[in-house]
Amino acid sequence: MTKPKNTSSLRFFLPYLMAFRLELVLSIICGLASGTTVVLMTYYIGISVDQMAQKGQVNFAVIQHVLTLFLGVLLVTVISQLLIQRLSNRLAYRSIAALRKDAFTHLNQLPLRYYDQTAHGDIVSRFTNDMDNISSASAAVFNQLFSGVTVVIIALGFMLYLSPVLTLVVLISTPIIFLVSWLVARASQQDFVSQQRIIGTISGYITEMIGNQKTVKAFQREAINQSQFESLNQELYVKGQKAQFSSSLTNPLSRFVDHLAYLSVGCVGGLLVLQGSTTVTIGVISSFTIYASQFTKPFIEISGITVQIQTAFAGLKRTQEIMDQPIELADSSDTLVLDHAKGEIDFRDISFGYNPKQPLITDFSLTVAPGEMIAIVGKTGAGKSTLINLLMRFYDVDKGSIEIDGTDIRDLTHDSLRQSFGMVLQETWLFGSSLRANLRYGRKSATDDDIYTALKAVYMYDFVMRLPDKLDTEIGEHALKLSEGQRQLLTIARTMISEPQMLILDEATSAVDTLTEQKIQKAFMSMMVGRTSFIIAHRLSTIKNADKILVLNQGQIVEIGSHDELMQKQGYYFQLQQAQFAQ
Repeated sequence: MTKPKNTSSLRFFLPYLMAFRLELVLSIICGLASGTTVVLMTYYIGISVDQMAQKGQVNFAVIQHVLTLFLGVLLVTVISQLLIQRLSNRLAYRSIAALRKDAFTHLNQLPLRYYDQTAHGDIVSRFTNDMDNISSASAAVFNQLFSGVTVVIIALGFMLYLSPVLTLVVLISTPIIFLVSWLVARASQQDFVSQQRIIGTISGYITEMIGNQKTVKAFQREAINQSQFESLNQELYVKGQKAQFSSSLTNPLSRFVDHLAYLSVGCVGGLLVLQGSTTVTIGVISSFTIYASQFTKPFIEISGITVQIQTAFAGLKRTQEIMDQPIELADSSDTLVLDHAKGEIDFRDISFGYNPKQPLITDFSLTVAPGEMIAIVGKTGAGKSTLINLLMRFYDVDKGSIEIDGTDIRDLTHDSLRQSFGMVLQETWLFGSSLRANLRYGRKSATDDDIYTALKAVYMYDFVMRLPDKLDTEIGEHALKLSEGQRQLLTIARTMISEPQMLILDEATSAVDTLTEQKIQKAFMSMMVGRTSFIIAHRLSTIKNADKILVLNQGQIVEIGSHDELMQKQGYYFQLQQAQFAQ
C-alpha cells in the first residue's frame, strides 16, 4: 500500500491497522464487554457492602443475588479478556507482517545508490530489531487499549451517578497523570531514536567484522576492533540508560499521583458520611476507591509500557525513513521492451559523477558494433565499473545518452534492459539453497542437461557428480562449503545457463588459478561468439583477443585499439603491460 511522505509515525502506521478491520472491530466489541463488566463488578461490590450495615443486619438474599450476577459478569470478563489478547496479538503481528512486506518491496525498488550509501547491517536492523519492537509494543497497547477506554468512560458515568463531588476529586488527578506522561515522553523520545540508530550502527559493524574475519585476523585487528566495538557499546549504554531512566519515571510518578487520589477519595468520602450525606454511603466509598483505581488504571498501565512504546515509535520512524526513500524511477506506459538485442551500443557524450560536485566521467563517447568484445582497463578509480553501472542503469547519466540498437536505455524497461545482459562479477553470490536452484537463478526453465553442459564448460561437472546429492546438494552456511574459486566457477556457469544476449564480465576469473582461467577463457570465447561483450580485467593477459581495448584514465579514453595496435604505440597500455609483467 502507498504511504504519504512526511507524515507522523502514527499516521504512517494507521493504514496497516485499518487493513485488518475484522480483528479491529472484534477487539473493540470484546473491549466494550470487558470494560463494562469490570465496572459492573465494582458496582456490585458497593451494593454488597451496603447490605452489611452492621452485626445482625445483613441482607443475605440480596447478597446472594448480587454474587450470582457477579459470577456471571466475571465469566464474561474472563472470556472477553482472553479474546482481546488473541485478537490484539493477531492484529499487531499481522499489521507488522504487512508493514515488513511493504518495506521489503520498497527496498527492492530502491536504486543502487541507496545501498552504496547505507550500512547493510543498519538496514537489517530496521527489519529485525525495529520491526520486533513495533510488534511487541503494538500487542501490549492493543491488549489494554479497547477495554481501558471502555472502563474510563463507563466508570466516569457510574462515578457521576454515585457522587459528583467524589468524581471531581478523581478527575483532578487525571490531568496530572497525563501531564507527567507527556513531559517524560517528550523528553525521552529523541533518546530512544538515538538508541535505535546506535543499535543499527552496531549491527552494521558486527556484520562487517563477521563477514571479513580473515582480513581482521590477517591484519591482527582484533584488539582495535574490540576497542571500537566497546566505544560503540558504551555509547549505546549511555543513550540507552538515559532513555530507559527518563522513561521509567513515568510509571512511579503516575502511581504516586494515583495513590494521592485514593487518599483524597477516602478523606472526602469520610467527611461526607460524617456530615450525614444521604447519597454517599460506606458502599459508595468502597466502590469509589475501586473506581478511582479503574479510572486511572489504563493510564498507569500505558505509562508502565512507555519504554516499549517509545522504542516502537523510534522503530516506526526508522522504518518510515526507508519507505520515504525515493524509489528507482518506474517504467512509464510508453517505455519499450528490449527483445532480441543486436548489441549495437552507443555512448553519446555522457557525463556522470557519484557526487555532483566531483564529476568522474565527462563527455565520454564510444560506439560498439554488434558482437564486438570490448575490454576495459585502467587504474583503480578510472571509471571502469562506473561505465557498467551506467550501462545497466544502476545509475543514470547526468548528461548525454546511452543507446542500444538506436534506442536510449531510458526509454527501455528496467527489467528488459537488465535481462539482456549476463553479468559475472568479482564478488560471488550464491544463496542458501540447492545447487540446481542457484544455477537456474537466471533461467527457471533450464533443464538438468543445460546445467550439466554449463558445468562441463567451467570444469565443475566432475566435482558436482562426486557429491552424494549432485544437483540437489544444499549449499550455504550450514551445508556444503565451497571455496571462492568454486563459487566463482558456479556463478560463471549460472550466467552461461541464462543465455544472455550481451555479456558483462567484471574480473570474472579473479579467484581461480591460472590454468583453470585459461580453460575458462575458451568457454567464455565460445559463449561470446555473436554477443556484444564487455570485459573489465586487471590481468591484461586475459584480454588479448578483445576486438577493442579501452584504456581509461580519470573517466576518459586515453587509448583505444586492439592489443597489438596498442603495444605498437608504446603508450599508456604498453606501460600497464610492462608494469604488470616486469620481472
